[in-house]
Amino acid sequence: MAATTGLTYKIQEMANRILELREIEGLSQAEMAEKTGVSLEEYIACESGESDLNFAFIYRCALAFGVDVTDIIEGQSPKLRSYTLTRRGEGQRIEQAHGMVYYNMAATFRNRISEPLFVISTYDEAAQNRDIELTTHEGQEFDIVVKGRLKVQVGDHIETLSPGDTIYYDSGTPHGMIAVGGEDCHFYAIVLTPGEKPEAEAVEAEKESLQPKKGKKHTPGQHIWENFIVPEEDENGALKAISFKNADKFNFAFDVVDALARRNPGKLAMLHVDKHMNERYFTFNDISRYSSKAANYFTSLGIGRGDKVVLILKRHYQFWFAVMGLHKIGAIAIPASNQLLSHDLEYRFNAAGVKAVIATCDDGVPDQVDIAAQTSPTLECKIMVGGTRDGWHDFDGEFRMFSEELIRPADGVLPCGSELMLMFFTSGTTGYPKIAAHNYKYPLGHFVTARYWHCVNPDGLHLTISDTGWAKSMWGKLYGQWLNEAAIFVYDFDRFDANKILPLFAKYHITTFCAPPTMYRMLIKEDLSRFDLSSIEHATIAGEALNPEVFRQFEKATGLQIMEGFGQSETTVMIANTVGMTPRVGSMGKPVPLYNIDIVDPDGNSVPVGETGEIVVRTDRENAPCGLFSEYYRSPEHTDEAWHDGCYHTGDTAWRDEDGYYWYVGRVDDLIKSSGYRIGPFEIESVIMELPYVLECGVSAAPDDIRGQVVKASIVLTKGTVPTEELKKEVQQYVKTHTAPYKYPRIVVFRDELPKTVSGKIQRNKL
Repeated sequence: MAATTGLTYKIQEMANRILELREIEGLSQAEMAEKTGVSLEEYIACESGESDLNFAFIYRCALAFGVDVTDIIEGQSPKLRSYTLTRRGEGQRIEQAHGMVYYNMAATFRNRISEPLFVISTYDEAAQNRDIELTTHEGQEFDIVVKGRLKVQVGDHIETLSPGDTIYYDSGTPHGMIAVGGEDCHFYAIVLTPGEKPEAEAVEAEKESLQPKKGKKHTPGQHIWENFIVPEEDENGALKAISFKNADKFNFAFDVVDALARRNPGKLAMLHVDKHMNERYFTFNDISRYSSKAANYFTSLGIGRGDKVVLILKRHYQFWFAVMGLHKIGAIAIPASNQLLSHDLEYRFNAAGVKAVIATCDDGVPDQVDIAAQTSPTLECKIMVGGTRDGWHDFDGEFRMFSEELIRPADGVLPCGSELMLMFFTSGTTGYPKIAAHNYKYPLGHFVTARYWHCVNPDGLHLTISDTGWAKSMWGKLYGQWLNEAAIFVYDFDRFDANKILPLFAKYHITTFCAPPTMYRMLIKEDLSRFDLSSIEHATIAGEALNPEVFRQFEKATGLQIMEGFGQSETTVMIANTVGMTPRVGSMGKPVPLYNIDIVDPDGNSVPVGETGEIVVRTDRENAPCGLFSEYYRSPEHTDEAWHDGCYHTGDTAWRDEDGYYWYVGRVDDLIKSSGYRIGPFEIESVIMELPYVLECGVSAAPDDIRGQVVKASIVLTKGTVPTEELKKEVQQYVKTHTAPYKYPRIVVFRDELPKTVSGKIQRNKL
């Protein structure tokens, strides 16, 4: 609203009313800025009367204060209850910037369920060549053109309306309009308000609105990913081929999170449940705003483009704010586990040249960081989540003070494309872990992960059980799910407890699910009949190969076949049972079209069907597909060792059947060579896992003077099972009769637990 002579309503008067209401409600200016969807600086300018007060801003203020817009505009409340009549040319005049004048046609009616507005949009020649300015507010809107022509944008859709045309839309979607055709446009805008509810009821209603609806199908049309991804599907929706466009200009935080926040700000992005069972619902608009605040906060601390930042945040919701904020400023995120000790952290800090660490206050992590920092000269900044400590910045207390306004950098300046974005320290089953470095194209590869393997429902809720310190969290708790506009479910537990997790499926209506075999093994050892798992539409597994017994037990309990997938910290999903496939028990599935997969012998030649060899991706580094890592950071020797002769060598072995299904054997280093036989440990583990009293099993090689190596089985028994010599013999006999006799374990040991990496993989070299 421009402050010109003759205006019916003065900006300063309304600004003073807003200030008064804010102080009465005990809200800060920052809180009001958040509620009204503007930056703190913009809000302060509006409240001081130094800036235009458009209708959308006044409307949001009214909702925040629980008053009518007339209270702010007129300084008094509407009184009429039965009806109100507004003659032509009358109405409560509200002027807005950008050539709009509004007349509220029912300003004196109390408890309105709509705001009926007569609007005059002034024709502006210069506006014809500019982007339409968009806004959002709660409720729905119905516009009717009575004179002239109106160009309306709702989200990415643009329509031109003539007299008699109407449009109805969710006003939470970014929208705007201008007069076209060389003349002013007159139209009615009926803004339907959300309606009043008691506070507790309103909270429950909001949760209900954000809950995914079972069976609801995603409406085809323009998707966020279509700007970058071109999939080719068959008539059943199976992926036949995939290509990418504009990948060199892609930045996930700006092009997915912020874009979704503009298009559908109220859509659920994450439902977070902490260890005390407190629920938090975050929309894409929330993630966008909080990540921009985090980006501005990190910049203020001297963290910038190319700086390496370790995140040790378990499953805290702040992880998503932080990692998106780092993507926006071009800093390199390095997820890490809270299980790491000081010597592990010291190695990581120095190997990557880490400048900052963002860590949980839990589990003594700050103590371990402080010890490691003493011998980590590049570490300059320590930031704590969930607590305070001398020498550390307080993330929760500090980042919210920063502006949520962050302008996307121009092309040529934007962190994107082949620039490094993310690093994973690999599992390190042997030796020190390597640093797999990914660029900004990496998230695009996870489109396949989520759409064709996880089969996420855009109106559903996806749960991947993973700590944010694992590469698996990026597979199932972020990139692919949000590319497909699906919400994620996060349960921030301290220790895995199947009896606490299983009831959550029914309570929150979780629709798709993924977990590593270790978790599935624990789940199936429970009495699954006690739990309602009917909301699950699709289940997947990765991290290690799937034991057939796990597959059979889960299908028996739920009717669902677990769809196995294979990939690494260096890749997205490479081989999987995807849309349109019938899984074969024990098989990883088939290669996804994103990667040119082959199985080769030690000389790099393709092996025949049925023969074991190493899984490779046939590609050179310069033309690597989106999703494949760029290099092992600061380790050209490891990079060259893995990437040579036109192939990336995974170090994993498998064989392929006549129908193209791949079957996992083990790591190259895990193969057991006994009396001339090459024995894969996984096959033996799968057989032993069929025994009802076996909880976990790891098979490894043991040295033998005669045979070179023999098979050794290390077994964790279920609770209550007593380890005996007779039980060892029973295990050996079972393997002999259910697989080739030479594969039976000559050595069987019972253990309380198996040595694992921080990502949960069995370390066979320590068995």
